[in-house]
Amino acid sequence: KQTSPLNLIHKKGKFGNFKNKNDKELIKISETTNISIFQLVKFKNSSVKESEIEIEIDNLSLPTILNSSSNPETRILWLAPNNWLIYSSKLDLLAKEENKFNEKDFAITDLSHSRSIIDLEGDLVKEVLKKGCPLNIDQMKEGSCANSVYNGITVTIDYISSNPTKIRVLGLRSFGESLYHSLSDSSLEFGYLGL
Repeated sequence: KQTSPLNLIHKKGKFGNFKNKNDKELIKISETTNISIFQLVKFKNSSVKESEIEIEIDNLSLPTILNSSSNPETRILWLAPNNWLIYSSKLDLLAKEENKFNEKDFAITDLSHSRSIIDLEGDLVKEVLKKGCPLNIDQMKEGSCANSVYNGITVTIDYISSNPTKIRVLGLRSFGESLYHSLSDSSLEFGYLGL
């Protein structure tokens, strides 16, 4: 079991402007832990053409620009041309899948202990993200993903669902506490429920 990057600061309960609001009106903030995270990159000098990549990971195709593909256990995010981030609740997924990739054409890097992952859920999540992120958040939709910054912290934003609105924010573990405080402080105006 992995040690949570936010185990000393993530608090459960209601915070901010929550009075006279039911739980459905509050933003929900939680941390995702105990997952496998790895990055897949196709080398520039690879003999494999982009149109020839037919590799699947956990029965998911590699997504196209600014999109993701997912099943209940695994999500694959497009990060850049020939660059994908995979995270899964299947802790052995990397070991099961890495033999599909020729090391002359692809690099696979285990990032499982290097990320803090914060989930935001609720109708006002986009408003929280607008406070610190220069992206046009309103243009994002379910299945979208993007790299950006949030109050100066480099993040990956994964739009998981529209109903309810659920967005996952991934940041470097070393910035996890700052990212958490920044997101939770931005949520105080609306009221939030720490889960």
